[in-house]
Order: sequence, then C-alpha cells, then structure tokens
Amino acid sequence: MADLGANLLGIPATLLPEETEVKARLEAGDEAVDIAAAFPASSLGWALLANEAHGEGHFVESYAYSRVGYHRGLDALRKAGWRGQGPVPWAHEPNRGFLRSLYALQRAAAAIGEAEEVDRIGRFLNDSDPLAAAALEAE
Repeated sequence: MADLGANLLGIPATLLPEETEVKARLEAGDEAVDIAAAFPASSLGWALLANEAHGEGHFVESYAYSRVGYHRGLDALRKAGWRGQGPVPWAHEPNRGFLRSLYALQRAAAAIGEAEEVDRIGRFLNDSDPLAAAALEAE
C-alpha cells in the first residue's frame, strides 16, 4: 500500500515554530477570542474562532475568521522558509493552527456557496498533508 503521507516532490516539509505561550494560554482555559486578540499572528486562535462561529451557524463570521487564520498562517509559513509548495505536516503540532484554518476556510466557503474556493482550498489542504482533513474530521 502506498504511503499517503509520502513527500513525492522531494521538497522539504515546512515546520512552524512552537507557540508555547499560545499553547499555555489554551491549556489554562483562555477563550479563543482572547487568544486571537493576544496573539493575532497565530493561526490557531483564528481557527478556533472560526470553529465556534461555524458551530453557531454564523458562516460569514466563520469565513472571515478562517480567512484571517489562513493569511496569518501563510505569513508564518513564508517566514519559516516555505516557498509556496511542499508539505506542511499535521504530525508537527505547531502546523495545526494553519491546517485548522485551511480546513475551516474550506468548510465556511462551502457554507456560503464559494465553490471555486472550496476546490482550491481543498487541494491546498490535501497538498499540505493528505491526512490532515481526516484527522480534523475525527476530532
């Protein structure tokens, strides 16, 4: 059986740095809105806000939060040496904020009828890590 997580392009994986303060605040029970406000460059707070909004049926807000998380994640990836392609593995926990934002953006785009974006973001998520969507759906 083929390894679905195999890096067939030979491009090194991008590994974002640990966000110890963000993680500590989450473990302490801080709300997503407080995390996003205190750490606006972190994708994770925005992804959590997108999930909350989506869960409450606020799909436009979910789209907006996830789009911010997506763009902040792109900034972080570029800073970490990413050049627009290559794996962003789910197994590396600091990458999960970005991957969560991608997943939330795809879901919110579907909810508001942005079909082209659903396809584009779905490909991006799969290209980043083909196992990420399944991991998120299993949570």
